[in-house]
Amino acid sequence: MPISLKRQVYDQCVLPTMTYGCQTWSLTKATTQKLRVAQRAMERKILEIKLADRVKCSEMRKRTQIQDIVNFVAKQKWKWAGHVATLKDNRWTLRVTEWQPRNGKRSRGRHARRWRDDIVKTKGNTWSRVARDRDEWRRDAQGYILQWMDRAS
Repeated sequence: MPISLKRQVYDQCVLPTMTYGCQTWSLTKATTQKLRVAQRAMERKILEIKLADRVKCSEMRKRTQIQDIVNFVAKQKWKWAGHVATLKDNRWTLRVTEWQPRNGKRSRGRHARRWRDDIVKTKGNTWSRVARDRDEWRRDAQGYILQWMDRAS
């Protein structure tokens, strides 16, 4: 089977299945590492390369021409954040995103990473206001994605 056909199956079937619901994930280094490991294993299968062959990841990516899964996930999350911010009615997605616990405190110790923490780190606490300007939000998408590419490397 030619690599181009395998790539097409990966892009149309495997990638959407692996990243189903990725818009709502809180991206962590561990999550991105797991996704990358799984993707590299699939690329090795596509190219019929064994782990013992010691082929560099960049070489495999060049041969398969498959898009990076972390890039895909970050792009989907940014789009979803823009969509949620532009909701005008009182839907549960918007309410859950902006919800604060009554006592206003998080548990002791290192805080669990929340969904919006990634967006707030990039755009600040006023990200939902900024996201309503669709043109600016689209321009800032590349910066957010590059941030995740650097952090996950």
